[in-house]
Amino acid sequence: MLTLKLISEETERVITGLEKKHFNEAREAIEQVLAVDKRRREAQRELDQTKQQAKQLAAQIGMLMKQGKRDEAEQVKTQVADFKLKDKELQEVMANAEQELTTLLCQIPNIPYDEVPEGRAAEDNRVVKSNLKECTAEDTVGNWNVNPSLGIDNPLPHWELAKKYNLIDFDLGVKITGAGFPVYIGKGARLQRALINFFLDEARKSGYTEIMPPTVVNAASGYGTGQLPDKEGQMYHAEVDDFYLIPTAEVPVTNIYRDVILDEKDLPIKNCAYTECFRREAGSYGKDVRGLNRLHEFSKIEIVRIDKPEHSKESHKEMLEHVEGLLKKLELPYRILLLCGGDQSFTSAICYDFEVYSEAQGRWLEVSSVSNFDTYQANRLKCRYRHAEDKKIELCHTLNGSALALPRIVAALLENNQTPDGIRVPKALVPYCGFEIIDEKPF
Repeated sequence: MLTLKLISEETERVITGLEKKHFNEAREAIEQVLAVDKRRREAQRELDQTKQQAKQLAAQIGMLMKQGKRDEAEQVKTQVADFKLKDKELQEVMANAEQELTTLLCQIPNIPYDEVPEGRAAEDNRVVKSNLKECTAEDTVGNWNVNPSLGIDNPLPHWELAKKYNLIDFDLGVKITGAGFPVYIGKGARLQRALINFFLDEARKSGYTEIMPPTVVNAASGYGTGQLPDKEGQMYHAEVDDFYLIPTAEVPVTNIYRDVILDEKDLPIKNCAYTECFRREAGSYGKDVRGLNRLHEFSKIEIVRIDKPEHSKESHKEMLEHVEGLLKKLELPYRILLLCGGDQSFTSAICYDFEVYSEAQGRWLEVSSVSNFDTYQANRLKCRYRHAEDKKIELCHTLNGSALALPRIVAALLENNQTPDGIRVPKALVPYCGFEIIDEKPF
């Protein structure tokens, strides 16, 4: 969440940033925060004064008793008791104000960086890079009409290819669990495992330490990274134990550093993790959810960084280059989008999406979001670091990104590499899966 220091010292910049994110009633929300904080600070000042006065009066009691002035001493005792009662009332005012502040701050999103473009929705996102053409500042999703021609006659969508080559059984997943929980079979399962190992190996080569975290978290972890209280409707909740199934490895991995003070010399911290991810995707329907396009359970490799503020933009750039390198090695047509203010997530300060082209569906599929959260998550997590020289303690910056999410990568690989003889496997994956082509022969 935003810090009170930022809101109080740079009020107009915060309001302008929230308006760029199209946060309704930004000024009213910030003014309400400042008003509650003022009430809290005034109560704190009054509390400090009453404590000082009570301390001074209490020091008189013993002296008055020694002087035989028992009645005066009793009057002072009454005054001290009144101050203590006042203290209790003021502490209650402060506690209520602090609780109200936390509630208000949790309802206010992060503010975007200056380079985030104006815009309300996905069509306003800027296409900043693609392996199909040189991009300009005028390229937005709304006017982008550069789609690859892969020369495939009558391409089949991945759900038909999965059935033809016995790779994925969507109906069996419905039988076992429900829609959105596919069963991978034979070469389909091997392709999944190959991608997981390939992505993890590439992350290791880039200096990421692999983590194998839990896939269920407590409410404190969900709060720390901003899934709670904003996105509880999209998470699976085990109510008896009050645990949540993770929507991404971002949640458990980033929460490793909750309530931790790191040393400056240890930054940036670079972690990666493979996990299953679970999303309810409430309200999703239509052709966009068919096959692997939108699942309730899916595999994903996440990269997470904890960094100091002055280096986090460089970290973000390195993460973008890492994800782009994966797509190049998979030989997929891709584009990189800089999300506009209105299409950014609640917690991000800046976010780039990676999309790959689906030949059979004739559309672009998001496969990664790489975000810098500035201090927004770190403030909730109390994730801080100690400067090497002056030992000053400061909030870290947190960053994460998918590297990569598997379902739509698999969809694009199947659709874009189909040939009359079968589905060609990209060279980078062959050592991992053990075959060069997916055909109708038994595995």
